[in-house]
Amino acid sequence: MATFTERMGPVLLLWLAVCLSGSWAVDKGNFKTCDQSAFCKRQRAMKPGESPYRALLETMELTNTRLTLQLINDNNKVRLLLELYRLQGNITRVKINELKPLKPRYEVPDVLIREPPTEPLSLLSQDENGVVLSLGAESQRVIVSARPFRLDIVEGRDVLMSLNSRGLLGFEHLRMRKDTFSYKVTSTVASVWDNIKRVFSSQADPEAENKEGTDPANPAETAKEEEEKVEDGMWEETFKSHTDSKPSGPSAVSLDFSLPGVEHVYGIPEHADTLKLKTTDSGDPYRLYNLDVFQYELYNPMALYGAVPVMLSHNAQRTMGIFWLNAAETWVDISSNTAGKTVFGKMLDYVQGSSETPQTDVRWISESGIIDVFLMLGPTPRDVFSQYASLTGTQAFPPLASLGYHQCRWNYNDQEDVRSVDAGFDEHDIPYDFIWLDIEHTDGKRYFTWDPHKFASPKEMLQGLLDKKRKMVAIVDPHIKVDTNYKIHNEIRSRGFYVKNKDGGDYEGWCWPGSAGYPDFTRPDMRAWWASQFAYDQYEGATENLYTWNDMNEPSVFNGPEVTMHKDAMHESWEHRDVHNLYGLYVHRATAEGLVERSGGVERPFVLTRAFFAGSQRYGAVWTGDNAAEWDHLKISIPMCLSLGLVGISFCGADVGGFFKSPSTELLVRWYQTGAYQPFFRAHAHLDTPRREPWLFGPENTALIREVIRQRYTFLPYWYQLFYLAYHTGEPVMRPLWVEYPQDPATFALDDEFLLGRDLLVHPVTEEGARGVTAYLPGKHEVWFDIHTFQKHNGGQNLYIPVTMSSIPVFQRGGSIIPRKLRVRRSSTCMEHDPYTLYVALDNQRTAEGELYIDDGHTFNYEKKELIHRKFSFANGVLSSVDLEPNAQFTTKSWVERIIILGASKPSMVTLKTADGENQLEFDFDASMSVLTIRKPGMNAGADWTVTLQ
Repeated sequence: MATFTERMGPVLLLWLAVCLSGSWAVDKGNFKTCDQSAFCKRQRAMKPGESPYRALLETMELTNTRLTLQLINDNNKVRLLLELYRLQGNITRVKINELKPLKPRYEVPDVLIREPPTEPLSLLSQDENGVVLSLGAESQRVIVSARPFRLDIVEGRDVLMSLNSRGLLGFEHLRMRKDTFSYKVTSTVASVWDNIKRVFSSQADPEAENKEGTDPANPAETAKEEEEKVEDGMWEETFKSHTDSKPSGPSAVSLDFSLPGVEHVYGIPEHADTLKLKTTDSGDPYRLYNLDVFQYELYNPMALYGAVPVMLSHNAQRTMGIFWLNAAETWVDISSNTAGKTVFGKMLDYVQGSSETPQTDVRWISESGIIDVFLMLGPTPRDVFSQYASLTGTQAFPPLASLGYHQCRWNYNDQEDVRSVDAGFDEHDIPYDFIWLDIEHTDGKRYFTWDPHKFASPKEMLQGLLDKKRKMVAIVDPHIKVDTNYKIHNEIRSRGFYVKNKDGGDYEGWCWPGSAGYPDFTRPDMRAWWASQFAYDQYEGATENLYTWNDMNEPSVFNGPEVTMHKDAMHESWEHRDVHNLYGLYVHRATAEGLVERSGGVERPFVLTRAFFAGSQRYGAVWTGDNAAEWDHLKISIPMCLSLGLVGISFCGADVGGFFKSPSTELLVRWYQTGAYQPFFRAHAHLDTPRREPWLFGPENTALIREVIRQRYTFLPYWYQLFYLAYHTGEPVMRPLWVEYPQDPATFALDDEFLLGRDLLVHPVTEEGARGVTAYLPGKHEVWFDIHTFQKHNGGQNLYIPVTMSSIPVFQRGGSIIPRKLRVRRSSTCMEHDPYTLYVALDNQRTAEGELYIDDGHTFNYEKKELIHRKFSFANGVLSSVDLEPNAQFTTKSWVERIIILGASKPSMVTLKTADGENQLEFDFDASMSVLTIRKPGMNAGADWTVTLQ
């Protein structure tokens, strides 16, 4: 068998040597700044207030579903086509493309779940300066100003959002390269150009003659008008040793948005930064370009593994969102000023002059494609979540077991190692659901295979886990070892499914196997073939309890520019530069579809991905990549996951303990305590780090880790209910406090604590040596109960909480009912039929509400209404359970074994009424804490019942 060194090859070993030595920190020189990205530098050099674009109002056409209008660049006479749609749900869509492009420009497919349904637009007024259209709801209007072009969305007398108010619309039209023709066009070139025009005439508007006297799609005429100089990087760009040929030339698009009254904006993950986005005037913009960044640096705008081009704005009056649908490299500039410093159009004479209203200005810059932007107008946070979900879908509803604890490292050595680790959890009474295998489990980094010596009988190993109702995840990466003895490679090559290089051959780069090809996942036929490889008769050794994760799918190319694929590589007729940020989503999608197909469409998949885009939430979970065992990396996991949740991706987590380096025992314990209250809960570590299974740090620390993992399992019913809600509504599972308290400015920038749903507030301990934390408890008229001590605290205050190593401050909101399972077993599946304890936390009006959701935990049968969905209510001394899905069909063996009421008074008697009759219940009352415990009520969790306190 080849050695590790022989398999990896010299180029890869050099890469590893750099990575695994020295300071264990990102080499920022491997990644571009805006100044090193030619299109970003060009666009950012534009000066505000000098827009060359005006709207040609005479070209306006208004139908029942859309407005179209031509824009002209007065500098070069190139025309653009503006399309405006009013969509259902208070969304406005704006598209801008070339009127007569030299060839089609890329428009992102497959991200929207459907063509968004429209609502009628109506014309309110028009003159030579612009037009005013009605958007229907709440007196909303769109004002299109002609000179310069500008678009404002107003409601009543308030400007909600302005487009091109600073005049930074940029649209680099496709053109022929200057050195292919002279400014004085010869008759031969003119003849060629006439032929080109005839070829593309089907895309031109035959009635759109250029009233300015030149053909707007003719590069020769354009050059004559513009006499533009060719700048570095327009047709070819070099970064370090890599040259990017640009056969289509410059093609960047950009547009600015102004948000009057807004100081807080969020989103555009993935960045290792604060929840509230910072202004970028004094540095680089935020970058969205999926990259494999080795041990990323914190608190800067560098690109990371995923890119979701969605930004939310929020103030006490309104929440809105901007969804910039473009898959190319994108930069986002953010600046802050006041509305009074921005000159609004004459048609907006009702704007408050020199008011010092705060304002945030945002500019989006993408390398190619078109401008296709969705303006989600809220007005509430939940409205924005719903609006975005209507466009890109909701979080996939995961199998219940995937919400348990996951144990992973690079790598568990062999089957005996897996057996030993599995046994260790039982020996130390620590539950877990999934054990993971990284790349070393394969036969020489050939995915869909097993090392014949270390994992000689994978089905036997998987059966051993299944016997304990546990599962495994094995890695399948999208780089394929170039090896004629490898079935997967031979199939992909023979079918022509690899991404091509600019010369038409199969694109190859270096990754873990050495020389590797990259399947073209943008192709539906390639994705269908990939999905078929997960079938049990194709993936040798796979069983029903084997699941998958996709790593390195940015895609990572060790010897490529910025450790990724060359932009001039080809996906059939499109360059990689057009589709780059989609690649990881397509890998994730194909894998998830494969897991569904292998079960005949019955079983829900679980697939983890590192790279993602808008819409990735439909296919599974993400994690924050290769973090480090440092306190600041623990802290940053909170805003990183909060940012993802705001843009639809709820199933997020960070490698517990840190992937690189070795955590102190204090850091490890604190990380477990934090991770247990984040949606995806997985420990993971680098192969060069010491082993760190939970029982390796002494009995005291083992006990602390055991306790918090068990806490996680007691809350699984609540987690499952939250994910069911996220699946239906798009609301984030883990959310910033301002989502629930949108009028409280004290919550707007908080990112060291968070809410799970509405009802659990978590403030993890993330400071080394901390003896106390200060948590903000929101809601002036609300109360919060410490889940550990049941102590009651008033909302609307900063509460200092002394902490020890066993502490993780968690509070239940007064007015809520949370079901928990307190009988923790070795895995979630083992707890399926166990009883519930209801925690009823009363508010100041002595009322409370909550829900319980139950299904089989792993199939799609809930879509056929095979489920239980109950609503719990407490008012006037009566606790009741009613059916929210009376037409559903499902039964459970679980029952309610205990009810704990926080903030209660002592009753004289407690009675239970069910369909079987009425009887008295035993209870205890703790007067010092006002806690009432009702013992052994015993009713089925799916039944109607009432408990009355007398």
